[in-house]
Amino acid sequence: MHRSFVYKAVCSALVLAGLAAAPALAQSAMETPASSPKAKVEQRIGITDFSIEYSSPAVKGRVIWGELVPIDTLWRTGANMATKLTASRDFAFGGKPVPAGSYSLFTIPGKASWTVILNSKPDLSGTNGYDEKNDVARITVTPQAMGALRERLTFLFSDTTDSGANLDLEWEKMRVRIPITVDTKAQVAASIDKTLGDAWRPHWQAARYLLDSGGDLNQALSYINTSIAIEPNWWNNWVKASILGKQGKKAEALAAAEQSQKLGPGNSIYDQFFKEDIAKAIADWKK
Repeated sequence: MHRSFVYKAVCSALVLAGLAAAPALAQSAMETPASSPKAKVEQRIGITDFSIEYSSPAVKGRVIWGELVPIDTLWRTGANMATKLTASRDFAFGGKPVPAGSYSLFTIPGKASWTVILNSKPDLSGTNGYDEKNDVARITVTPQAMGALRERLTFLFSDTTDSGANLDLEWEKMRVRIPITVDTKAQVAASIDKTLGDAWRPHWQAARYLLDSGGDLNQALSYINTSIAIEPNWWNNWVKASILGKQGKKAEALAAAEQSQKLGPGNSIYDQFFKEDIAKAIADWKK
């Protein structure tokens, strides 16, 4: 057989084989939307990090409550794997104390109220393997009607402060609200005790936190005096002036503010953001 004929035959066979394999390769790379896509929401409350991971089913014109989701029956509170709540520090779940960690979140929907459950086994496949003896918190909440339709099941954190937030479950025209609280002041106090060291900035930061959060001003003054003793600068003198001013000690506040004004010029943050405020405070304290 002629060499060129053999060569062409081999090339043709390779091309045909490639074409035959192409659909299979395309199929293996194909992606389509999940009927209940994965979702994750994160929120920092004070100094505690929270996240909730879940799969989000859609209404799709179905009757949800009492049909797709039965009444008075344990529910994974989503689809696929059980919904998982994670907290980086200890917290309270509906007033019930819970240690830091990851938990599965289940609910038992009722007509007038819902039971919301945190279970210590975070990676359960739906309700499979659920055991009530592993529950760490059970609370009762009252569902709320929503005016607008929420097509996909959604978790969100609302009304967030330094000490708490609501974890809201919204789906169809129903909202279930779960209060979460953290003892941020105690957590910060523990962090302060652990990290103060012998640098000026941590003492300044601790004093400023107590000042801004309505904490113990005498303790704040102690921290800021230590900061100034380590390294006096306009930052810590201004915080000291603010503490003393809040305590009603105008003469001492004035002296600290004037020291801050003396040390501040040339610092870009002082010049751009604090210069006028400090000058105004000095004028007020001189009256």
